[in-house]
Amino acid sequence: MADCLFCAIVAGDVGADVVLETDDVVGFLDHRPVFKGHVLLVTREHVVTLPDLPARLRDPFLAAGQRLSSAMLTGLDAQGSFVAMNNIVSQSVAHLHLHVVPRTKGDGLRGFFWPRTKYTDAAESAGYAKRIRAALEDEGARG
Repeated sequence: MADCLFCAIVAGDVGADVVLETDDVVGFLDHRPVFKGHVLLVTREHVVTLPDLPARLRDPFLAAGQRLSSAMLTGLDAQGSFVAMNNIVSQSVAHLHLHVVPRTKGDGLRGFFWPRTKYTDAAESAGYAKRIRAALEDEGARG
């Protein structure tokens, strides 16, 4: 879809700190002010909501979300991770996406909006992305 920001990132037309790429999905850092510290996971194919997700993409999408959640723990030294899926009411971009967020004990839901492990600028976000990619590579080497 031509006007979808996430599709533009997947196509490489808009730059992003990509942490995970497969044939089916792309995971990248969210740079919007409120969501710094979130990794967004999207399908390469433009899918608007979860009910629209084709069965062939279900397992790759959810498995990648699980991998990113694990990478948060090891790569960022987070105590936990929080995963939230967009919905038609609250989504800011009309493309199905998972928010994967690092949390610390006691964050409660505040951990979704204000992750304790986040970045402040472009230089720091590159290091953040590098740590997550390294954790994903280590996981792949072990698996």
